[in-house]
Amino acid sequence: MPAACESVLEDIEDIVSAEDLKPHDRQFVRKNVFPKVRKRNSQKNVQTDDEPPSDSIIPGVQKIWIRTWGCSHNNSDGEYMAGQLAAYGYKITDNSDEADLWLLNSCTVKNPAEDHFRNSIKKAQEGKKKVVLAGCVPQAQPRQEYLKGLSIIGVQQIDRVVEVVEETIKGHSVRLLGQKKDNGKRLGGARLDLPKIRKNPLIEIISINTGCLNACTYCKTKHARGDLASYPIEELVDRAKQSFQEGVCEIWLTSEDTGAYGRDIGTDLPTLLWKLVEVIPEGAMLRLGMTNPPYILEHLEEMAKILNHPRVYAFLHIPVQSASDSVLMDMKREYCVADFKQVVDFLKEKVPGITIATDIICGFPGETDEDFQETMKLVELYRFPSLFINQFYPRPGTPAAKMPQVPAAVKKQRTKDLSQLFHSYNPYDHKVGERQRVLVTEESFDSNYYVAHNPFYEQVLVPKDPLLMGKMVEVNIYEAGKHFMKGQPVSDARVHTASISRPLAKGEVSGLTEVSKRHFLLYYTGKSTALSRYGC
Repeated sequence: MPAACESVLEDIEDIVSAEDLKPHDRQFVRKNVFPKVRKRNSQKNVQTDDEPPSDSIIPGVQKIWIRTWGCSHNNSDGEYMAGQLAAYGYKITDNSDEADLWLLNSCTVKNPAEDHFRNSIKKAQEGKKKVVLAGCVPQAQPRQEYLKGLSIIGVQQIDRVVEVVEETIKGHSVRLLGQKKDNGKRLGGARLDLPKIRKNPLIEIISINTGCLNACTYCKTKHARGDLASYPIEELVDRAKQSFQEGVCEIWLTSEDTGAYGRDIGTDLPTLLWKLVEVIPEGAMLRLGMTNPPYILEHLEEMAKILNHPRVYAFLHIPVQSASDSVLMDMKREYCVADFKQVVDFLKEKVPGITIATDIICGFPGETDEDFQETMKLVELYRFPSLFINQFYPRPGTPAAKMPQVPAAVKKQRTKDLSQLFHSYNPYDHKVGERQRVLVTEESFDSNYYVAHNPFYEQVLVPKDPLLMGKMVEVNIYEAGKHFMKGQPVSDARVHTASISRPLAKGEVSGLTEVSKRHFLLYYTGKSTALSRYGC
């Protein structure tokens, strides 16, 4: 597979004041909420001796480098934090060396992701950079030794990132880890109408809920994101409308489990999806995120109808994790292999050509050779075109970390065996010669092609013609690889502009009118004044 396609998608302490934001208060100016602020003590790796007094530093003019690891939910959080900081006046830079402050947005799913996060903290401190930490790692374990003395912004507090950055630049350590609540009920998180800088101006990532209803024994994300909390349908539809008005032509719905959406607020995923497809313009597309088998079973008929809609990708990510019922029981996955097969078989029958992506964990504690062979048979049966293979990593504080572990060499061999099986078949060879409709949204990693997706969210590489970007075009498939196809635009076919308005420029802040900008700055100016009164 070429370099164009080598990357794969990955994927409380403070008390919240009664004055905190409530759904009916969705506006930029809010009553003051004072975070707990601590003067940073002199510690190992924290440089303070050469810093000027905090009252001589002017916040809002510094350069900030943002690094995000992990899932699309985390990427959306990173985009929101970048937008708020840029709206306040900070310059978001792609050059980490020139940045005054590093905002590190972490992922806690696997050990390697946390290792990268930890190493980045160390590198920032060695470079005498100010540091603000975000994401699931500090939210789940804020008292880890290597996080001491550093500012943290919690996963539900990203609407207050400007405050945390401002105080950190002044030399203070601020930690905001509370939950958003309304009359004691947990909310989905920060509001959806915040300023945002989309990594790709053509793609909007919308988090429809946070947390989940499960208690998987291997999962650390649950410790950070918590129980299910869904956004109201009207707020999600409004966010989609705003995105389309800003030139977006593809929407990704994301969460820790999209299938569980709405169970906490008296609605469900199909109801949301039917409302969303009503506002999708011609040529634009919607992609549904990951759903676990239990919560999609009861909606199979409606989901099949939605996935057949011309403006919805016929694509669904359903993690199976293992094909052994005994392993699934130890994982506390709350379904059996037969449930997974029922979902896949039904959708394959009712949605012809649908792409089913899945995840598998190799070497979960207690997995026997027989268990693993069941998983191999499942992959052989369905020949998933998209398969995320993960060697098991015990995450600290999870029940699975305390279980008897499979030897490392065995885990490694099983991961290798499954990878070899996955690479033994080519899912797209039979599509060479087809004429397909594709939506072009991004550039390949090697910069040699543009990347498009057909109605089944299969990747199609097309010539790098600027006239194609953001367009729905027809192509003839002339080549296929393991993870991609290559298509040549049909000369006599109609090219449809998917965006209903001019897309924002790369780095431009979304949702920021002159009026909202004044409200935004007024709100944070009030915050800064209030914090200063508290010795910040």
